[in-house]
Amino acid sequence: MKKFIGIMLIIVMTVGALMACSPQKNEGPEGAGDKLEKITVVLDWVPNTNHTGMYVASERGYYAEEGLEVEIIQPSSGGSADLIAAGQGHFGISYQEEITYARTTKNPLPIKAVAAIIQHNTSGFASPADKAIVSPKDFEGKKYGGWGSPMEEAMLQALMEKDNADFGKLEMLDIGAADFFTAVDKHVDFTWIYYGWDGVAAELQNMDLNFILLQEVDPALDYYTPVIIANEKLLSENPELAKKFLRATAKGYEFAITNPEGAADDLLKAVPELDKEIVIASQKYLANQYKADAPRWGEMKEEIWGTYAQWMIEKGLLEAELEAKDAFTNEFLPNN
Repeated sequence: MKKFIGIMLIIVMTVGALMACSPQKNEGPEGAGDKLEKITVVLDWVPNTNHTGMYVASERGYYAEEGLEVEIIQPSSGGSADLIAAGQGHFGISYQEEITYARTTKNPLPIKAVAAIIQHNTSGFASPADKAIVSPKDFEGKKYGGWGSPMEEAMLQALMEKDNADFGKLEMLDIGAADFFTAVDKHVDFTWIYYGWDGVAAELQNMDLNFILLQEVDPALDYYTPVIIANEKLLSENPELAKKFLRATAKGYEFAITNPEGAADDLLKAVPELDKEIVIASQKYLANQYKADAPRWGEMKEEIWGTYAQWMIEKGLLEAELEAKDAFTNEFLPNN
């Protein structure tokens, strides 16, 4: 009997030692004991402060609390819409205008907006003050630098025609990945920017800037940009995944709203090559823009989708009318 007990003790101690040395599971919520589910988010462009809430959610463990491990990647080219539609990513960053196009073409893409990152359109056309560009009429005889999107041409033409300007007198150049300051210094007269990044950077440089805010030119242009999108198949087959992702993401943006400098630090940990001064200033600006006058972060209105789609129809920019309620949903957002 003593020999048997001794053998059993040796077995128990050996098994315990092996268990102690074995790799541990990558756990999600405390007590769940499950491995984190890996998902991918495809950005619209290079990482910037528009994306901060997701980096906060990753850095502070909000995704892990939901059982998720989120990889944030940049698109190779052309943005995220095509990749998300093809199932090559779970969520993506896009724009209302891109989704409107995607859902009204002859071969509509099965994507849907699930959250607005910023409540109001903070984008517009910017130029150094000495270029004397203060309205779309002043685009005549100037060089515009963009990224070669049909949407750019359509927007510029519509705005110029509204201001009785001759679109044929505008020269459009593709400046690729050149930043705003390099572009307007060496190549073009004006570009399309988000004020929350390039506008804030211009303030820091004490640059005298003329900025034409789109929503001030026409209220119909106060659309959602950027937004988070998902494939309709994912939303129908795995709604809980969407709820988990957006619950953690909303928590990240709420943190950025109340603690912009802390959120800036989280972004810089993940993307240290960003300019710290610009990141902090941009976060302070966006803290008032992420949720703005909405009852909760991410919420969208059908009126905004419908108004902008109607504007596009009137300008001949769409092949078919948009069913606004099919282009977005608030159902996966947390209630508070």
